[in-house]
Amino acid sequence: MITVYSKNDCVQCKMTKRFLDQHQVPFKEISLDEQPEFIEHVKSLGFAAAPVIETETETFSGFQPGKLKNLV
Repeated sequence: MITVYSKNDCVQCKMTKRFLDQHQVPFKEISLDEQPEFIEHVKSLGFAAAPVIETETETFSGFQPGKLKNLV
């Protein structure tokens, strides 16, 4: 399962979610604005900016089409 930690009004978050939708990759979105209890988890992963994409094998931040393509 892919989890996307996002924030409202985040362009890179929207681009990441759009990419996954266009490639029909299922993901769970957790909005850090609406569920702030996950902010500490994201920080514990070593990230301070959204989006953060977490899979079973890797975690990365930002809109990274190259890494996203590996999830397709």
